[in-house]
Amino acid sequence: MHPSEAEDVRALLNRPIRVGGCIIPKRLFLAPLSKLGNVAFRELVSEFGGFGLLFSEMTGSRSVAFGGGPAASGFMWRAAELPHLVCQLYGDEPAVMALAAERVAAEGFMGVDINFGCAVAAVCKHNCGAALLRDPLRAEKIVSAVRKAVSVPLFVKFRTGWEDDVRTAVDLARRFADAGADALTYHPRVAPDRRTRPPKWAYIGMVKSSVDIPVIGNGNVFDIDDCRRMISETGCDGVAIGRIAVARPWTFAQWTDGVLPDDDVYRRCALGLIDLLGKHFDESTAIRRYYKFSNYFAANFKFGHTFYAMVHKAKSMDALREAVAGFFETAPEIASRPRITMLR
Repeated sequence: MHPSEAEDVRALLNRPIRVGGCIIPKRLFLAPLSKLGNVAFRELVSEFGGFGLLFSEMTGSRSVAFGGGPAASGFMWRAAELPHLVCQLYGDEPAVMALAAERVAAEGFMGVDINFGCAVAAVCKHNCGAALLRDPLRAEKIVSAVRKAVSVPLFVKFRTGWEDDVRTAVDLARRFADAGADALTYHPRVAPDRRTRPPKWAYIGMVKSSVDIPVIGNGNVFDIDDCRRMISETGCDGVAIGRIAVARPWTFAQWTDGVLPDDDVYRRCALGLIDLLGKHFDESTAIRRYYKFSNYFAANFKFGHTFYAMVHKAKSMDALREAVAGFFETAPEIASRPRITMLR
């Protein structure tokens, strides 16, 4: 990628964008990531900066509305991140989603995001997430109920549907916009596709041209050139990144501020997240969250399976620190681009 092209992308990502009544200073967002976009990981990302918004991990509406364990629901945050933190909710009952959104707004979150994108069986069997794309009227009612309940910016994250037909995505986008959504994050894959095929970026452009609210593109953006191409090819208003942000938490600062990582950044991130997870979670939960993180972080290394194996053998936080520190005693070979096959 030519340096001038990188500067052009940087300039675009640093253009403020209005969503509802809020001005967001940058157009590069952390996508919502179940079990990965937790409060500890977001704190690590915040140490680098460079993002416009952070989205929480998927959070159950009933747990938020009626109470429940915060670690189980993902409804955890730091006060310092609330001005740029959007809480993602999932559920299938408009009234409960509205109550949950009211609590989110009362706690001081910047905005609310509705999950119509998660296609895992454990979510869809309860008629939540992407399952609601099969019932556009109910999905529309959920957006409308949340819109009436809160005045903070309202986002909707969704996929193409359950069949590969962009007309479905366009219809859904219009329904959500008409129901009161302030912005859409669109992942152009069908719901059953767990990243086995490339997302159809052209669909993002069709969705963008069908509505008058911002559309955030999402799917297979792994470097700044991918980011440039997505914006150029689709005309999307911003980009949400997930897997590359987990693999390289400094990505936001690098792409928007031009801050290049130093040679020690991999070791610092790997060890730093252990400490942050230990601060926010009990030991068992912290270890499980780190296991999931390591699946993605290992993609940075030419021999990433070694890092992965060492981490998963550790059964305590002390053993985890020792294993990770041991891995970096000899500087690992870094891949120029994370191994996509590991970012599943």
